[in-house]
Amino acid sequence: MEENYQIETKCIQSGWKPTKGEPRVLPIYQSTTFKYDTSDQMGRLFDLEEAGYFYTRLQNPTNDAVAAKIADLEGGIAAMLTSSGQAANYFAVFNICEAGDHIVASSSLYGGTFNLLGTTLKKQGISCTFVDPDASEEELSAAFLPNTKAVIAETLSNPSLVVLDIEKFARVAHAHGVPLIVDNTFATPINCRPFEWGADIVTHSTTKYMDGHAMAVGGCIVDSGNFDWEKYKDKYPGLTQPDESYHGIVYTQKFGKLAYIEKATAQLMRDLGSIPSPMNSFLLNVGLETLHLRVPRHCENAQKVAEYLNANDKVAWVDYPGLRDNKYHALAEKYMPNGTCGVIAFGLKGGREVSVSFMDHLKLAAIVTHVADSRTCVLHPASHTHRQMTDEQLIEAGVAPDLIRLSVGTENVKDIIADLEQALENV
Repeated sequence: MEENYQIETKCIQSGWKPTKGEPRVLPIYQSTTFKYDTSDQMGRLFDLEEAGYFYTRLQNPTNDAVAAKIADLEGGIAAMLTSSGQAANYFAVFNICEAGDHIVASSSLYGGTFNLLGTTLKKQGISCTFVDPDASEEELSAAFLPNTKAVIAETLSNPSLVVLDIEKFARVAHAHGVPLIVDNTFATPINCRPFEWGADIVTHSTTKYMDGHAMAVGGCIVDSGNFDWEKYKDKYPGLTQPDESYHGIVYTQKFGKLAYIEKATAQLMRDLGSIPSPMNSFLLNVGLETLHLRVPRHCENAQKVAEYLNANDKVAWVDYPGLRDNKYHALAEKYMPNGTCGVIAFGLKGGREVSVSFMDHLKLAAIVTHVADSRTCVLHPASHTHRQMTDEQLIEAGVAPDLIRLSVGTENVKDIIADLEQALENV
């Protein structure tokens, strides 16, 4: 936005700017296509000579308004919505990588992302080296190869809740001339803005806190505009050399700082799809308007629940960065002083079987393949989201076999704790 509003105001006001006689609420442009009066008008759009709309797979006014809001919240220059968080992470990497390239990734990642980077991209000729996020700068640097094109990590890892030392990862990435991509899903821009700490590209599963109500799957890629692709033009030919599929356009020359998002839209979305429906983007915008209200409540409730679990004799361990004895508490205070998220990882005495039994006794908290919405929910990653991983891979990803992922909602915290208490009494 042109105005220097605070982030709470941006949640409500950014993106859609109605003029005289236009709807106050962001409209749903539920149309696949858009009309023009002459062939030349549409031709100029296909040549990227003019901005405009012609087919929703590439651009849609509802989608673009919501993308602009998220870019504003993160402090980026441009953003692109995708149909899911998985698509966002895939496009973020594939936009600058091709067969024969290599990426470095934190080993503490969501299971789907871990599999995407370590298995699926490998089939496309892009290799990945996973690194311990707690490794020293020297150890991280040792993972780089001459063909390394990007580093990717999560602000707060799902579900292990490792707090990323963003500045450390950014220094190493930039020392090797590559961008740092940070998935900021759990923290959201309410609690952390990775660009301010050196990250270059941010991704989100908007399905989580941004939507907030488990209504619409979606994702987003935000570009800071800070990485100098031209400085490393031989490393990123897709951005700095002619694109023969678009009449020889050189994205960095044509669009400057907007090159990364323009290429992702004009090339990847054109060829691979994965655009969200305008209806889903409308629902996402409704969620974004209360993001600044919900996130603090999630964090407040989660802190109280974590303290309760930490003091319970039946609980073996609790991972929550808000606890003072947590190994990541200092990093959390640095990067997320107002709170981390509403997700807690913990295990019960007795191991995996007891943890599963506990979950089956919960009444208020639902067992669902989801996290980070207003309703408290619970999941056993080793049995669910990370089920495809071996025990060795689970440990490498920071997921203990007995780990319970508790997503604390915005209900009254007394009711949440009472539900946990009765379930613990029954195991």
